[in-house]
Amino acid sequence: MFIYKDLEMSDFKKVTLKDNTQPVLLAVLAHPDDETFGTGGTLALYSRRGVQVYLVCATRGEVGEMDPSLLDGYASVGEKREAELRCAAGKLGLTGVFFLGYRDSGMPGSPDNVHPMALAATPVDKVASEVAQFIQKLHPQVVLTFDPVGGYHHPDHIAIHNATVKAFKDLNEQVVSQNPQASQIYIPQKLYYSTFSRTFLKVAIFLLRLFGRDPHHFGVNKDIDMVSIAAVSFPIHARINYKAVAAIRDEAAGCHASQGGGGMNRGIQGWVMRLFRSDETYMRAYPEPQPGERKETDLFAGI
Repeated sequence: MFIYKDLEMSDFKKVTLKDNTQPVLLAVLAHPDDETFGTGGTLALYSRRGVQVYLVCATRGEVGEMDPSLLDGYASVGEKREAELRCAAGKLGLTGVFFLGYRDSGMPGSPDNVHPMALAATPVDKVASEVAQFIQKLHPQVVLTFDPVGGYHHPDHIAIHNATVKAFKDLNEQVVSQNPQASQIYIPQKLYYSTFSRTFLKVAIFLLRLFGRDPHHFGVNKDIDMVSIAAVSFPIHARINYKAVAAIRDEAAGCHASQGGGGMNRGIQGWVMRLFRSDETYMRAYPEPQPGERKETDLFAGI
């Protein structure tokens, strides 16, 4: 059953969670909508399989662009986007959502990058410590976050990737050091990075150009450079087919009206997305894949 927990990091210790007799998946992401547009099919699929699926969202997307008409009834962009996340979380079937309470850093080069409360301006040690606390409380077997370039070079995506990786490293180092508390430290069994299939990107770039669209300026706000994204390649170790819950994922996308979610299934953009909408791909960072290892179709394989 979905239980939305609208809590800041400071409130986390007050939370009483379900006992972990069920498997647990934790997604550590940056903004409202990241849970749907990057990993929504995966999260919905595992929720329907009985996995407790939690989300840690670092910001409320405060500086995201938005049609003013969508703000009717909301005090701010952040409040509206939080409501959209609540809607999407319910559709996806998440067990709980938690906010770290940082401010959206905006796109690369924006003055918002250096705001005192911006995620991208916060020391990675601080954010990593907070992510580690969630890992210790929730005991996820599987953790998901962005790839090293944050999917499309967004400063917040990169910042939360770095913090999640450091949280893993720090927890492992504490165990290796054999300090008195080492036996009580929980280490997830797997860490995955959500990453785009480069085959998908190359096909999408070709199709966009074919239809007279500029792949350097993709997305609702025309601020995603698909060409630069395709130039960076990460190995794919897991491919999750979410066709069985594709309609649910699309309903969740519709919750994010301010980010174009309701229109993503229309036009050339929608056509491109539908060509590949049944799969989400991941690089496995931990444990490190062995040479010749077969591509996984289940993030919980071997657990």
